Amino acid sequence: MPCGIIISMNEMPPTPPPAESTVRPTKKQKELLAFIEAFIAEHGYSPSYREIMNGLEYTSVATVALHVGSLIKRGHLRKRDHSARSLEVVGLGGASTETPLKTNELKPGEEKWLVEKVEQFMAEAEAEPLLQQTHLDNLYVLLGALRVLGLDGAAQSFMERMSVLKTKLSDAT
Repeated sequence: MPCGIIISMNEMPPTPPPAESTVRPTKKQKELLAFIEAFIAEHGYSPSYREIMNGLEYTSVATVALHVGSLIKRGHLRKRDHSARSLEVVGLGGASTETPLKTNELKPGEEKWLVEKVEQFMAEAEAEPLLQQTHLDNLYVLLGALRVLGLDGAAQSFMERMSVLKTKLSDAT
């Protein structure tokens, strides 16, 4: 009697679904892709589902989610880390349409985002009852990054607040 392994049909791995990445997007999906690309180009980050809904005049966020899910399945969109504002339009061959950074020039939307982030970190440090040196060091790094990226005016606008924080730190020690 031959000895062998018997695999029941329940133990068989499921066959993968056919690849849908070759399916072209529908007219509505093309509009959605174009909207996302334009939004990213203008703002430097991807739109929220609600912004997509308003921008394309859909009646519900569920419609946006349906189209986005379908485009992800088909390989036209990618969602990084399943987090908010992380949609990326994927080009042919599965490559992202993002171009690698070749200069330190920023688009206006990226400048605004970066300055808002520095403002957020600055406000958090100012709200800390007990400021730590690492917070101050991180803020100096951020201000240096603003200068490297050519945003000297923005970096300079934070310097007075940095002086106040530095005083707050020295008073605490």
